[in-house]
Amino acid sequence: MADRYARLAAPEAAALIKHGNNLGFSGFTPSGSPKAIPMALAERAVIDHLYDRPFKVGVLTGASTGNFLDGALAKADAISFRTPYQTNDELRKRINDGTCRFVDMHLSLVPQFVRYGFLGKIDWAIIEAADVTSDGEIILTSAVGAAPTYAAVADKILIELNRAHPVELRGMHDIFEPQNPPHRRELPIYRVSDRIGSPALKVDPSKIVGIVETNYEDDSRALGEAGEIHQKIGQNVAEFLANEMKAGRIPPTFLPLQSGVGETANGILGMVGTHPDIPPFEMYTEVLQDSVIALMKEEKCRFVSTCSLSVSTELLREIYGNLPWYKERIVMRPQEISNNPEAIRRLGLISMNTAIEVDIFGNVNSTHVMGSKMMNGIGGSGDFTRNAYISIFTCPSTAKGGKISTIVPQVSHTDHSEHSVQVVATEWGVVDLRGRTPTERARLIVDNCAHPEYRDELHRYFDYVKGGHTPQTLAAAYAFHVQFMKTGDMRGIDWKRILA
Repeated sequence: MADRYARLAAPEAAALIKHGNNLGFSGFTPSGSPKAIPMALAERAVIDHLYDRPFKVGVLTGASTGNFLDGALAKADAISFRTPYQTNDELRKRINDGTCRFVDMHLSLVPQFVRYGFLGKIDWAIIEAADVTSDGEIILTSAVGAAPTYAAVADKILIELNRAHPVELRGMHDIFEPQNPPHRRELPIYRVSDRIGSPALKVDPSKIVGIVETNYEDDSRALGEAGEIHQKIGQNVAEFLANEMKAGRIPPTFLPLQSGVGETANGILGMVGTHPDIPPFEMYTEVLQDSVIALMKEEKCRFVSTCSLSVSTELLREIYGNLPWYKERIVMRPQEISNNPEAIRRLGLISMNTAIEVDIFGNVNSTHVMGSKMMNGIGGSGDFTRNAYISIFTCPSTAKGGKISTIVPQVSHTDHSEHSVQVVATEWGVVDLRGRTPTERARLIVDNCAHPEYRDELHRYFDYVKGGHTPQTLAAAYAFHVQFMKTGDMRGIDWKRILA
């Protein structure tokens, strides 16, 4: 590491930031996110608020972060604006009560929106690094996110040099930033393993104001093991993909996979990875999670292109302990490239993402509970869904102990329309919506994906609605949601009164 940069304590770095500044943070999920500086900012905000001094900042990240960043700043009421995605309980409360402005965005669009000036000026880039050189080469840590863009456009840069991440990470990243229109060229990614950029993030060293040395492991969050229901969903998806291969609609060599995170994603990947008719595959995705590491060890997953090592602390230690092996099998890219529509469509990805609810025509809500309360955000699911070779959405058929049906007459908020959603799967079955009319879709989804307790009510609704290309009645489309809001249970709807 170079000696030309000033060494700062975290409170000294935080003192440089002014109320109203916009901050661009590295990282994608808690992986690769700065920790010491945001915690110092939170402490400063608490003190300033005690003395009635205003202190809030705009926070732009790659995706979600963790307790060090979103958690600390939200608890201190120090965030005025947040984009593009979050998973923190305290921040979610402030978003839903209106005390924090939140813009939910497709993750692939964030870097270019920043470069275009659509999101305003970025005053500071705060970057976690494994190493920094005197000529401005930064070796990122366990994620890339939007760090290259924030570092390029920000007036000034602060570095958290985190000793918990080895300098030997050099070579695992592939840093590339496309030009702005009208000078943008094609992305020369023709295979999942193709590299098109630099192993280091390169910046003007005069912009680096100082370095804060830290030794914090990533604030990894437990994603949970796949339960019985999630394994059934995974089995349905794996069987569907195997049948698509037999039918010749998926090449015999298979296609790269993209997967979200969580219990359902773990269940799907586990079942796909163990299915006897599915050959070893590659992944071109935005996050690498624990279940993928297991598949890599078993040589079921040959290579992973990702934006983030979103794995447990134990597994990250294992990766760092065997870096030469993993560096031959993993590349980390900026989210603008990992989620790029051009690359997704060229490579022919099979996308697998989760839904909060799905309606009988195939529209998907992946962000809002009961249509109004933000959960986390759309993340990268739209980037992949709209451009996938096959787009799959999954969810358990019920929630809240059966009081909520995730299959509804009409979603309470639309993130992915019926035009992009090709396959829907629950623990009860999987339906192929390609080439199906709205009426055909409705019958298939209700009969194959809805929980049996809700099928009669869904049929009752659909049988009542007549006429039109997409049979729907606005008077009753949200009857399931209204019933839940009134009684805490979607069951027991008085259809005679509603449909009178």
